[in-house]
Amino acid sequence: MSSSSLVDRIDAVLPQTQCTKCGYDGCRPYAQAIAEDHEAINRCPPGGSQGIQALAKLLDLPELPLDEDCGRHGPLMAAVVDEAHCIGCTLCIQACPVDAIVGANKLMHTVIADRCTGCDLCVAPCPVDCISMVPAQSDWTPERADAARGHHRRRQHRLDRLHSESSALAARTLANKAPIATQAGSDPALRQQAIAQALARARARRQQS
Repeated sequence: MSSSSLVDRIDAVLPQTQCTKCGYDGCRPYAQAIAEDHEAINRCPPGGSQGIQALAKLLDLPELPLDEDCGRHGPLMAAVVDEAHCIGCTLCIQACPVDAIVGANKLMHTVIADRCTGCDLCVAPCPVDCISMVPAQSDWTPERADAARGHHRRRQHRLDRLHSESSALAARTLANKAPIATQAGSDPALRQQAIAQALARARARRQQS
């Protein structure tokens, strides 16, 4: 079996949440690491024990318990934006690996529920803590996994065209900042001031509500 076809078969087993909890920049890079570098098969929390069993069967390897240093398996979650407190910074849009968040600079953002993979990568970048993870209202199906794979690949191709930086998720997130995120230019003091003002506005709205 060729390396590329093995990567495809491993990738087909992975859940396609693109959460990076395995330590790789998405499901396919993890599949490549398993196929080419003999990476452990127990580093995918969303896949849980069933995913580990499927990988072990495919690769004729012993099953392993989930490596909880990568996280714990749990029910499917979905991101929800508290639109009343969203400041329109676009940082969550940049972080989402499957383009499941829509919005524009200085306008509220919202999550496309049936596209969200529950990866939670949008939560940390939000400067006003207006994104929460809630139980998903539907199951994660093979059809949704296939769709997520396609959304992720299209996003990666788009970023490849726009940027020459490292493909690491963190680097791409920084490189893909929208104009509002860089409006203060390269002056660190002005950037901090802009962030502080945005936080103050968000806190004021929370107190009023």
